[in-house]
Amino acid sequence: MHFFNRSVFYFVLTMALAQALPAQCADMDADALSLESATEVAPESNGRTKIFVEGALGNASQRYQTDSKNIGRASLDFSHSAKLGQGYSAVISDRLDRVYPADAGADATINSLREAYLSWQPEGNNTVVEFGRINLRYGPGYGYNPTDFFRDGSLRNQTTVNPFALRENRLGTVMLRGQRLWSDGALSVAYSPKLASQPSSDSWSLDLGSTNNRNRGLIALSTQFSQRVSSQVLLYKEQDRSATLGSSLTALLSDAAVAHLEWSRGKEQDLLSRALALPGADVARNRFTGGVTYTTLGKLSVTTEYQYNGFALNQSDWAAVGAMPASQIAYLLEAQRLQELVSRKAYLIYVTQKSLWLKDLDLTAFLRVNAGDHSRLAWVELRHHWSKFDVALQFQQHMGRSSSEYGVLPDRRVIQMLGTYYF
Repeated sequence: MHFFNRSVFYFVLTMALAQALPAQCADMDADALSLESATEVAPESNGRTKIFVEGALGNASQRYQTDSKNIGRASLDFSHSAKLGQGYSAVISDRLDRVYPADAGADATINSLREAYLSWQPEGNNTVVEFGRINLRYGPGYGYNPTDFFRDGSLRNQTTVNPFALRENRLGTVMLRGQRLWSDGALSVAYSPKLASQPSSDSWSLDLGSTNNRNRGLIALSTQFSQRVSSQVLLYKEQDRSATLGSSLTALLSDAAVAHLEWSRGKEQDLLSRALALPGADVARNRFTGGVTYTTLGKLSVTTEYQYNGFALNQSDWAAVGAMPASQIAYLLEAQRLQELVSRKAYLIYVTQKSLWLKDLDLTAFLRVNAGDHSRLAWVELRHHWSKFDVALQFQQHMGRSSSEYGVLPDRRVIQMLGTYYF
């Protein structure tokens, strides 16, 4: 069984490689230089409205109990954009989840108003002004984004561990944003005010206490130096804290390989002090992500990524916290809330294979590795597409010692089937 747990991910990866041609990809377009991680979205509809319903049934084997537990979910996902005339447009995006079983003390039904904002762009003008709840995503990293400054507190309900889906499904932040666009770049300025002090657990709350609990501002300069290289420089400032500088770079190394780098440096309390509400001085440290994506003519894409969080615990400190289970759980929960890297160093392998065996059968898989305690999270999905319907099989495995990041989690293994209908 131990061998099975360690090798499931590698078996699926090997099968995907066997289906792919080892030649280089020929027509990689400029989208490869996007400085936002790609997201998994519903198929394009003819209009500006996208609606889908999704149901999931599965089973989760437990680490601390002899019996497994059945799990289920029903979701309704809605998004709509509309032109209002004379340069005005509006966007709304909402998701409703009904989960079973609900977490202790949480409602089984959770609504997430992800976006709701107005946009104004005069005809023929390169200036854009937006106001409302906006899901502002920055950074090309796949599994960790040091320059994604508005991610903390934005997940009302976590229905997947896939990092792309997490970025898509989170709450936006209420802000006023202005952009100035030109042929090879853009300048963006955003201000997000404090609107509430505490998060809300109410099912239908806007939960402004999670996304707008302090005053924040961001300046971002995007530049595309050529068809092969693009970059961003960001300056982020929040209430009662020093400014944080960030930057990212994406470059085409060849017709088949894309590299991405992402870095930020700021001054704040370390993650353990924040999790346990301990007094302590702010310290200046770095966050970093770097990776390479290789794509073949056989539609296989493999990304390897190194991740670093200078504010997280190193291995010796994590071992010390492991002797205090309550502190360890508080640390993990705070990292999850902030969507922060738990360990000082980590690795990610992310694989997608289009048309695996069948034309409309896709494989997505990733492996997360904590470089300190060597615990691992493996996730695999096989998804078959029809014109308006998807069926998916998902497998998730947490591996590691009982005191490790993934070994301490109550779910040892999760298997579930999903069905998605697109209107």
